[in-house]
Amino acid sequence: MNSSELSRLYDFSGQTVVVTGGTGTLGGEIACALVGCGANVAILDRNLTPATRILELMEPRANQAVAIGADVLDIESLREASQTVQEKFGTVHCLVNAAGGNKPQATTSADLSFFDLPTEALRWVFDLNLLGTILPSQVFGKTMAEKGDGVILNVSSMNAFRPLTRVPAYSAAKAGVSNFTQWLAVHIAQVYSPRIRVNAIAPGFFLTQQNKFLLTDEKTGALTPRGKSIIDHTPMARFGQPEDLFGAVLWLLSPASAFVTGVVVPIDGGFSAFSGV
Repeated sequence: MNSSELSRLYDFSGQTVVVTGGTGTLGGEIACALVGCGANVAILDRNLTPATRILELMEPRANQAVAIGADVLDIESLREASQTVQEKFGTVHCLVNAAGGNKPQATTSADLSFFDLPTEALRWVFDLNLLGTILPSQVFGKTMAEKGDGVILNVSSMNAFRPLTRVPAYSAAKAGVSNFTQWLAVHIAQVYSPRIRVNAIAPGFFLTQQNKFLLTDEKTGALTPRGKSIIDHTPMARFGQPEDLFGAVLWLLSPASAFVTGVVVPIDGGFSAFSGV
């Protein structure tokens, strides 16, 4: 294979990619990278306020993207979004399930013990991360099954490999995402088409709006004890940047990974490889 053929593997021109959670820090950056590679991108999120900034970052290719209000926990909302995407761009080629997150009420602390974590908060975290991956896969995966090809890329987490302290619901939910990724990869290849692939990335520790002030001091910018512990257990000795995801994301969405399905790829600076000794 020559260099021009290799380059074409990562040319997404004419491809339509749906990104759930597309206004979040990581989802938004992934959407921008895909537009930069020629893709048509549909950003799905409940809160579209940040979408204006993301579309501005996509200039001069912002016409290749559209922001659509949709709730990953409302299947009718997702079906309506699917119809909108098809009317705008045609068939969907790839789905990136980037919606997810945690909340303080589902996190143990000095003031909130594990035994007192509210059921509603635990359910919220489970639903957003796990059902919020399964339901979009049902809606957009069905269109892929009908045409016999496509790619689904889920976003798991280091929590799925090594559960972190304080976040029991988030860790368990992301472990569910990894398990579901493997299950769906086998099911959809065997029952529908071996040309439909399902994989996941497992980001390590990235500074996002959600965790920034858990890992760094809001006033000084210095590492918190939790942030320092993470860096001490990350051989590359830094937090991830959104662009650190791009290589794995583009590879898993592209024909370059045509024989790869059912894998969960860590992008973690070596965190999962380090025993601490």
